[in-house]
Amino acid sequence: MGGMSFVLNVRAETTDPERNYINKYKLGKSVLYTKGEIIDGGSGLLGLASRLAFKAMNISVSVDDLTGGKRVECKDIVEMLAVEDQLKEAFKTFKLVLEAAATFGGEEIVAME
Repeated sequence: MGGMSFVLNVRAETTDPERNYINKYKLGKSVLYTKGEIIDGGSGLLGLASRLAFKAMNISVSVDDLTGGKRVECKDIVEMLAVEDQLKEAFKTFKLVLEAAATFGGEEIVAME
């Protein structure tokens, strides 16, 4: 069988203050990227089997994965490039979250027009 696979190794270096914000705001389990979402998990043994199969095939990257490092395997180069682009966008958004956490004083009021 021995088909070709493409691998992305993702990892972010975080500063001590960034790690403190991740811990303080409990962001570690926050999912930054997921390849797909299950719509109907089914029920009974068949539902359990389908949920387990979906979880095994699904690509998901959380903040903990990012800070600890994660290997993402893709079936082809097109998928790898798409995942890489989506991860870069998710990381940019997360960087904004960390910047907001650095300036957050406990309460923020936003005026809506």
